[in-house]
Amino acid sequence: MHLPDGIIPLWQAAIYWVIVLIALALYSYKISKTEDNQKRMVLTALLAAASVAASSISVPSPFGVPMHFFLIPLVAIILGPLTGVLVAFICLTIQFFILGMGGITTLGGNTLTMGVVLSFSTYIFYTLTSDLDERLGVFAGTLMGIAMATITHILILLFAGVATLDLLLATLLPFYLFIAVIEGTATVFVVSFIGKVKPEMLKITKI
Repeated sequence: MHLPDGIIPLWQAAIYWVIVLIALALYSYKISKTEDNQKRMVLTALLAAASVAASSISVPSPFGVPMHFFLIPLVAIILGPLTGVLVAFICLTIQFFILGMGGITTLGGNTLTMGVVLSFSTYIFYTLTSDLDERLGVFAGTLMGIAMATITHILILLFAGVATLDLLLATLLPFYLFIAVIEGTATVFVVSFIGKVKPEMLKITKI
C-alpha cells in the first residue's frame, strides 16, 4: 500500500496530510493527559521497531507478489488507535528514508490508509466483537482493519485517476484479504501469548 511520490495530485495529498496531522495532534493531547507515559512510550518504541522490521520484510505469496505485514492492528489493540497512527507514521517515514518505500508527498495518504483507517477500523471491530470472544475480536478487528484500509487505498487511487475500479478490485482486494487472514491469525496468537506471559500489557490505557 506504499504510494510513491507523483501518483496522486498534490492538492489531494495535502488533504490527507491535514487529516493525519490532526490525528497526531490529538494523540499528543491525549498522551499529555495520561499517567503511565513512561511505560507507554517504551512499549510504543518497541512496537514501532517491530512494525518497521515486519513491514519491511518481503514474504512470497501465491499471487506472485511479495507480502508485507502491517503489525499496526496489534498496536491498535494493545495501545489504542491513535498510537497506531503514530507508529504507522514513524514506520512509513523510516521506510521512505532508509528503504525508499512510499514518498514524502504521499506520506499523508499512506498514513491515512495504514495508520488512521487501519488503526481505528481494527479497534472498532475489536471492541465490538471482543465481548463475545477475545480471540474472535482480535481476528475480526485485524481482518476488518486491513479490509477497510484496502478499500481506502482503492478510493485514493480512484480519486487520483490512476486506475479503474475493476482493476483495483481484481488485484488489490483479494491480495490484501489474503494477508488479512494470515495476519489476523498471527495476531490472535501474539495477543494470546501476551495475555499469558505479560497480561498487564493488555490493560494499559488505550489512546
